[in-house]
Amino acid sequence: MATRKTSEPFWWGLFSVGGVVAAFLVPVHLVLHGFAIPLGWVAVSPERMHVIAGNLVIKLYLLVLIALPLYHWAHRFRFILEDVGLRGLRAPIAVLCYGAAVVGTVFTLWVLLRIW
Repeated sequence: MATRKTSEPFWWGLFSVGGVVAAFLVPVHLVLHGFAIPLGWVAVSPERMHVIAGNLVIKLYLLVLIALPLYHWAHRFRFILEDVGLRGLRAPIAVLCYGAAVVGTVFTLWVLLRIW
């Protein structure tokens, strides 16, 4: 009996890691950059923020913060569409969902590489 090779474990892995990032890092990042800095609880000048964003470790953090939740979204959205009755379009839906996540990742990389 031959087993069929599938990429499904890869996408499930990205789904789970993206969910962890979305659950733990995104709320902290939103509180910090949405409330603490704008309200003056943490004093960071725009110039200092630009210098911080130019750091390689911060760029990697931002890549993880942005890209991995995209794969979580793609996987979840794919199965939502299949559950509402679009099972006949499994392959195009998968390509569109995961393709959107890949495009978002490439765009994120492009933006982060432009920050000096």
